[in-house]
Amino acid sequence: MIAVACLKWVDQRPETATVLGADAPDGRFAGVSAADRAALEWALRTRDAHALVDGPSVRVVAVTVGPSGADAVLRDALACGVDRAIRIDLPFGAASRAVAVAVAGALRHVLDGSSTIWCGDHSFDRGTGSVPAYLAGELGIAQALGLVAIEHADGVIDALRRLDGGRRERLSVTGAAVLSVEGSTALLRRAPLRGLLNRPAIEVVPGGAVTPAGLAAAHPTETRPFRPRPRAYAPPTGQTALERVKSLTAAGTVLAHGETVTLDPDAAADRIVAALTEWEYLP
Repeated sequence: MIAVACLKWVDQRPETATVLGADAPDGRFAGVSAADRAALEWALRTRDAHALVDGPSVRVVAVTVGPSGADAVLRDALACGVDRAIRIDLPFGAASRAVAVAVAGALRHVLDGSSTIWCGDHSFDRGTGSVPAYLAGELGIAQALGLVAIEHADGVIDALRRLDGGRRERLSVTGAAVLSVEGSTALLRRAPLRGLLNRPAIEVVPGGAVTPAGLAAAHPTETRPFRPRPRAYAPPTGQTALERVKSLTAAGTVLAHGETVTLDPDAAADRIVAALTEWEYLP
């Protein structure tokens, strides 16, 4: 079994890099996001979980995409206990689809039917979180994205996934899958001294299989923070300004935090569906 950690080498000051128009991250400030560090930790924990049952049956592979400067994140991963490190030699700023194609090409020959690929849910620069979805599509395996809580048990990964509107979805993941995690799910372990002193070789894979169109730089000319679409609300009711303010603030009304009803099963089911529709959980 193989557990893969996908790490993105990026400048941790994306605003400064955009202003300066840098072609590659400044090595003094480059690194990986907290989400990518969590992904590496979960790959290592996958090996630890299987070692308790099957012995040393899992190998951990760290993968990154970029020029030679990206070797820094792989050296850190090797120090933490990764068995193998692969850098795909592509220009910095390749499009997400191109990155996924390159990573899939490098991993396809090493994966098996139970491999897990761990990714961070977003990076410092673009933060789209699209690479894990593209990667799952390229490899033709399952995906579980936006995970906020994870547990290993008997070869099954039980996870809690973030959904829109504050909702959650509980998943059980078996077999090969791409999983993206938030940075709060795990804290990367401290590298031991022997790991810091040991310097295994980093494998470099050419990115020639990616088409030139996919290597188009993805740096925007103008960056803006992500803002979700505003939610549409009905206008306030009332003839006067005071009535409209009261309508907006619900002043003078008692807000009920719950409702107790006694109904037969059919009526109770209808009431639940009506409430879910009213709360916009159902169309």
